[in-house]
Amino acid sequence: MGLTITEKIIASKARVKNVSPGQIHDVPVDIAYIHDNNGPIALQQFSRLPKAKVWDPDKVYFVLDHHSPSTTFRAAQHHRNIRDFAKQYGCHLIDVGRGVSHSVMAEDGVPRPGKILVGTDSHSVGLGTFGCLSTGIGSTEMASVLATGKIWLKVPETVKVVLEGKMPFGIGAKDVALLILKHFGPCFLNYMAIEFTGPLLDSLTIEERMTITIMGLEMGVKNALMPVDEKLLTKLGTTRDNEEIITADSDARYISEVHFDVSNLQPMLATPGLPTNGTDVSKAEGTEIQQATLGSCSGAFYHDLEQAARILAGRKVHPGVRFVIVPNSSRVILEAASTGIIQTLMEAGAIISSPSCGTCAGYEVGCLASGEVCISTTTRNMDGRMGAGGKIYLASAYTVAASAVAGHITDPRILLGGEVDA
Repeated sequence: MGLTITEKIIASKARVKNVSPGQIHDVPVDIAYIHDNNGPIALQQFSRLPKAKVWDPDKVYFVLDHHSPSTTFRAAQHHRNIRDFAKQYGCHLIDVGRGVSHSVMAEDGVPRPGKILVGTDSHSVGLGTFGCLSTGIGSTEMASVLATGKIWLKVPETVKVVLEGKMPFGIGAKDVALLILKHFGPCFLNYMAIEFTGPLLDSLTIEERMTITIMGLEMGVKNALMPVDEKLLTKLGTTRDNEEIITADSDARYISEVHFDVSNLQPMLATPGLPTNGTDVSKAEGTEIQQATLGSCSGAFYHDLEQAARILAGRKVHPGVRFVIVPNSSRVILEAASTGIIQTLMEAGAIISSPSCGTCAGYEVGCLASGEVCISTTTRNMDGRMGAGGKIYLASAYTVAASAVAGHITDPRILLGGEVDA
């Protein structure tokens, strides 16, 4: 029986010929990255280890992205402690203002095919877009990784997801992600690997692909992978000969194979409570909102700002709505500024904040008052995530921007000038 990509990566790192789901292997880590929200605990636990030294400082990245710039005195002290640690051991430091860890790591070409990456953020699974095994771990486990460079991994079962069809008018990658989440639910894929494949991927940018893999975490996946193709190699500025590209065997065993044809996909949203509460936008159309948000690792790429600008050009944000935009990296802001998108958004009344995790979990940016409703491109919409009593709908940048203009949840195709299917 052949092996899946995830199984092959673990087997290669463990230096064994074969692995099977359920086995536990001690494997070396290629990259470890830690953000400022979980970093303090990781450093505290690391300090308790006897005679501990960072195993390989060049493979360790600290990213100050959750409270960026520091939003409290406590956050400022945490940032200082992390800066001091990184300097002491010679680790990489990505300081405040650069952006969200996953986005920045991707932009800087850190994740490479065939590697194992671990991060102290659950959405680290998104870097599997680069053909690597990337997963989130806890702060205490990260302390052990910092000292040893190794981690125990249980081999997960793998589900194959085949994406087919052509993206319809007014549909974004976030709509595709919400469709997949609706199908699998919040826990069907717990501790499973997911391999995305299919012709739809050819039409998506690397960032649009990341939108989908990042959201895979909300189904409980251990890791999410996409194939290495010429588009990705171009993004990395490399060739096949220079990378460890791993493909699944033709007889690899998948626990299931699911096909999604997006050709007739309608704009989607996830109703408050869970990202897997997917439904057509028409089911919530007319719901009054007080805030609209573009933000997070999965919802504030350049393409998200571009989609919002298409809606907002020549229009104004509804007077009863705060449209908060927290780009996920400084490069996104620079590119959007150079193409006039930032000007379009601000002239329409949008608020641009410093690149960070920001509003995604109510980190002192874009918080909600009790009873307020927000429609957002962020990763999660659990009750109280942006503030006690606040309600969050998840949707694409198209839908979020259209709703910001209308003052209530609305189908973006109406404002884009296209036909809306009955």
